[in-house]
Amino acid sequence: MTELGLSGIMKKLVRAVMVFICGVAGYQISKVVKVENLLPSVTSIHPIAFTVFIIILTACLGFILAPIFWLCIVKFYRFVETRLEQTSLSELLVSLLGLIIGLLLANLMALPVSRVPGGVGVYISVLLNVAFGYIGLRFFSKRSSDFINFLSNIGDKKTKLPKTRKKIIGENLSNEENYFPNDVSYSLPKILDTSAIIDGRILDVAQTGFLEGSIVLPRFILAELQGVADSTDPLRRTKGRRGMTVVTELQKLKTLSIEIPETTLKDLGRDNVDEALVVLARRINGKVITTDYNLNQIAQIEGVSVLNVNDLANSLKPMLLPGENVEIEIIRIGKESHQGIGYLDDGTMLVVEDGYKSIGEKVKVTVTSMLQTSAGRMVFGRIRA
Repeated sequence: MTELGLSGIMKKLVRAVMVFICGVAGYQISKVVKVENLLPSVTSIHPIAFTVFIIILTACLGFILAPIFWLCIVKFYRFVETRLEQTSLSELLVSLLGLIIGLLLANLMALPVSRVPGGVGVYISVLLNVAFGYIGLRFFSKRSSDFINFLSNIGDKKTKLPKTRKKIIGENLSNEENYFPNDVSYSLPKILDTSAIIDGRILDVAQTGFLEGSIVLPRFILAELQGVADSTDPLRRTKGRRGMTVVTELQKLKTLSIEIPETTLKDLGRDNVDEALVVLARRINGKVITTDYNLNQIAQIEGVSVLNVNDLANSLKPMLLPGENVEIEIIRIGKESHQGIGYLDDGTMLVVEDGYKSIGEKVKVTVTSMLQTSAGRMVFGRIRA
């Protein structure tokens, strides 16, 4: 049966139910009119005809109102369907759990309130159920990622550290298995961002053995990388293809376990790739590998650990201390008119006071201070007298 045929049957069924309910309501109205003797001139002369007339009148009213009622049902269904499409199954279950807890609390509070005389307690109980049910639903819906992350970590052996054992005198300590079980993994999953893949340096880090464990490549990241590789812009196309090569090389490394979950932006309830990465990292209790400064800031705000490749590169650069002397070539004027700009061998920018006079020359510079940021390292100095 097609969806259109089922819709037509349901529409006819709703109309029939509306006619029946309105007809029954008309019968009840006619009984009240006759019992209360509201229209004695009519009910006393033709009581049966009056009842039949009221039933037919209300049934016709139900027949007329049925399409409007059906339209309201369809609009409400489409609204709910749209919201559910943007909500994953896990988030839906957590929201239902919040609704149940809210209703339980409301009923516990409604037990003493329902005894209020005059029937007022019944209405208060209904209001409590509506209010606490809504509060529970909204609260658990807003914090669904936290609850899912908490529940997913229960019993997760990968995030558990072995218990510390006391050293016993005379115990044979040569058996390392007693202290370092093989089934315990100390590394958290790491999610690769498109920027880190295209950058390419993460491959060098992995090949040297400093990166190991589980590497997560969500399907939407690969889709974004494929979009860059298929770009009409030659530069973007080259970057995208280099990123695809990096992924292929990472899969060949035995020290890494590349996982490609079939996760979409819709599953995570997000339209933006950066936001989806943060949500996924919170759900699997993982870390994000990136070179994107904005993603780095968003993840830190959300409480997600970030492994910034730029930070790693900057930390591996040789450290210069105030008072050290270096020789550089000043190539241009700085932000201030009296400054000169040069670069060290590792690409670090060096801002030289009064260096505008020596543009195009090699000079010896004494380091005065340094500024370290996620965007890079900047060194300040002055020309050695």
